[in-house]
Amino acid sequence: MQEKAYRSVIKTISWRAVGTLDTMIISYIIVGSFAAAATIGFVELFTKMFLYYFHERAWNKINIGRTKPIEYSI
Repeated sequence: MQEKAYRSVIKTISWRAVGTLDTMIISYIIVGSFAAAATIGFVELFTKMFLYYFHERAWNKINIGRTKPIEYSI
């Protein structure tokens, strides 16, 4: 079973929201500047979204860990 590309886009966006918040919090703790943390978070938001989308699409082509659905006939 394959996933549609729009599912990967939705998963990409939701994961990046979580990941970017995490990056901004860690950046703020390390550098102590909200402006720097926001800048780091903003940049990585787009770079990692791009990378994740293509990573997700590549994994959609790999069958490791997948099982075929059971088809029942009546």
